[in-house]
Amino acid sequence: MLYLTSDDFPIFVPFGVIGFYRYLWFLIRLVASWTYRPVPLPENPTYIASEDVTIIVPTIDAGEEFKEAANSWLVGKPKEILIITEEKMLGPLQELANAVDPERIRVLTVPFANKRLQMSHGIKNTTTDIIVFADDDAIWPPTMLPYMLACFEDQKVGGVGTSQRVQPVGDRMTVWEVLAAFRLTIRNIEISSSTHIDGGLPCLSGRTAAYRTVILKDPEFLHGFTHDYWLGKYQLNSGDDKFLTRWMVSHGWSTYVQVCKEAELLSTMKPNWRFLKQVLRWTRNTWRSDLRSLFMERHIWTSHPYVAYTMVDKLFNPLTLLVGPCLVSYLIYKSTIPVLEGGYHLPWWNILLSYFVWLSATRTAKLLPHLWYRPQDVIYVPAFILFGYYFAIMKIYALFTLHETGWGTRAGIGDASAATAAAEADSRRMENEKANNPYRQPPQSSGYGAPGNEPMSPFRDQSPSPFRDSPTPTTATPMYSRTPQNPGVRQRGTHEESVEMQVGYAR
Repeated sequence: MLYLTSDDFPIFVPFGVIGFYRYLWFLIRLVASWTYRPVPLPENPTYIASEDVTIIVPTIDAGEEFKEAANSWLVGKPKEILIITEEKMLGPLQELANAVDPERIRVLTVPFANKRLQMSHGIKNTTTDIIVFADDDAIWPPTMLPYMLACFEDQKVGGVGTSQRVQPVGDRMTVWEVLAAFRLTIRNIEISSSTHIDGGLPCLSGRTAAYRTVILKDPEFLHGFTHDYWLGKYQLNSGDDKFLTRWMVSHGWSTYVQVCKEAELLSTMKPNWRFLKQVLRWTRNTWRSDLRSLFMERHIWTSHPYVAYTMVDKLFNPLTLLVGPCLVSYLIYKSTIPVLEGGYHLPWWNILLSYFVWLSATRTAKLLPHLWYRPQDVIYVPAFILFGYYFAIMKIYALFTLHETGWGTRAGIGDASAATAAAEADSRRMENEKANNPYRQPPQSSGYGAPGNEPMSPFRDQSPSPFRDSPTPTTATPMYSRTPQNPGVRQRGTHEESVEMQVGYAR
């Protein structure tokens, strides 16, 4: 390639600058990731999982993998696990819950499958200080909860994330799972480096993330979370983790991510081409969230300038990535023209081979942290290179289809607006019944307020919740709270007092 530059050196200068810039920042990320340190366990922890943690799992189709995941959660001894599903899936999920731990796992329902409504229903039924959201296939190490809770010793921290690794569905990873594993390795480097550099990160992944309950019980949050629209008319169901992360930033809360083996979860990925549909959904969510953060909300510029830079960089990344193939195509074309007529002297195969060697070397270097533990995956580096170009084109396609808000990989998840309207109508009906007959005993519920004639079960959401009859908490619920002046003291107070104190403190 150096010999080729003798033909027309100025053409290659801009592309050399782009390459130098990109790999310089990659080295900076690596150094920051290597110098990053997770928060250690405190000697006298303020938060104890058995008293302060509720795990909320929104799902509609949990299978046998749920048992393995649930057993891994229970090792950390949380106070309670809430499984939130749609009404028609109550029976199968109740059987799964009973098979694992009927005393600590409750199954609640909403009228229709909608992840954000399911999460908000779980929030309303939580009485502990810390909420941990988890995917139904997320497998935790035994030390997950203590390491997540350690970050909350800092009273300014509102949300905590973890590192991740791929758990193969079968005996060995498919090419799609290896591609997902490559992406997670790069993500772990990115989030640890951004946390170390300026304390922020683009997203607290929804596979597992912990939050202070007082933040999520805020009526303003609950309404915004379940009435989130793109361009004012396309209601969003996915992208919940992006919304939560932006809420932390816009309301003055710090975040942290524990990137260490003690807090590294295992998660399954689609082992076939449907992985590409997952990536498309994630890409649309990233576009929508990053555009909001950078140009609409704009808190990220002052709170976490490095994270803002990475978001801007990702906006242009598809274009800079596609410059390479375009340049190589141009050079191959010029190589077919005689030198005397302005062509280049190197044959086309030499240009193509040089480009492939360069790509293989640089992409392999990027994946070294993964290949250090799984050297057998080096055979998938060419697939990763091809996927990179496909992903660049997909990002451009996703930008022009941001109005598409469907889930894409799960059957049974319908229109988000219809699910929200049904939930609100159900809530209004319960309010009307209560107003018309204030002395009437509330009917037994399937979990969201819809009455049913099912037999009594200790694991159903049958007890009237102070938050069920209205979208905002109107009844003072006893909760533990810590004062910023004396965070180590466990002080009883009402939920409303706790919300006012801690949210006001963060702002």
